Order: sequence, then C-alpha cells, then structure tokens
Amino acid sequence: MVDVSAKDETVREARAEAFVTMHPETLNMIIEGRHHKGDVFATARIAGIQAAKRTWDLIPLCHPLMLSKVEVTLSAQPEKNRVRVESCCRLQGKTGVEMEALTAASVAALTIYDMCKAVQKDMVIEQVRLLSKSGGKSGDFRAVDND
Repeated sequence: MVDVSAKDETVREARAEAFVTMHPETLNMIIEGRHHKGDVFATARIAGIQAAKRTWDLIPLCHPLMLSKVEVTLSAQPEKNRVRVESCCRLQGKTGVEMEALTAASVAALTIYDMCKAVQKDMVIEQVRLLSKSGGKSGDFRAVDND
C-alpha cells in the first residue's frame, strides 16, 4: 500500500455510475415491483453501500477507509431499457474514495443482474466509470458527459 501518513486530511468525495441494460419486460417488472425476489432497487442499494464499505477487502492495496457517506441511487430509464446506478462516497481523510464509489456502482449493478438473471440472462452491465472526484493533492476531476 502507498504510505499516506504524510498527506493532509481533506474532505474527499467521488461519484461513479454504471448502467444495466435489459429487455423492456424485465425493466417493467422491476419498476412495477413484480419481481418474485422482492424490491430489486432496495436490495441493490444496500449491496452497493456494503460493497463501498468493504472495498479495502476486495481490491488489493486499497486502504481501509472511515467513510462518512455512501449513497447509491438507482433510476429506471425506460426510454433506453436500462437502469442507471450512481454512487457517491465521502470522507475526511488522507486518501481518495474513487475505488469505493466505483465498487459501490459495480456491485449494485451486479446485484440487479443477480436478482433478475432467472428472468433474463443477457442483461448487459456497461459504462462503469468515475464521474467526479474532489479533494486531495491531485485536485478535482469531472468526466466529460457523453450520454
């Protein structure tokens, strides 16, 4: 792991997103709450939050972080037959939270797939990316919107 002991503590925040594309029927089942396993969005949200908190355990050389905020929002985009997952992680510390935000978005998307795979196996998880980060020595970053 990188030694961050000499770094200043700053407020650091990162946002990430992922998309799960599926058939309109699968998306409607989720939106209408007709899934036999229960509330897909609520389960995916909790999975994403838990994943962010365990990123250090999943990704080699990541620091264990004391996150002060983890938020995962899911929104149906029926016009594109997909679900958009967005995560936000924040802390006051010596290292960034980009990996935590990316992990949260990825695991939330994987949870949607897991819950819906009995209905549709050819869903696609795509465009997992960092949207923004702030704080720290390297400064701020904002992805170019291409969607």
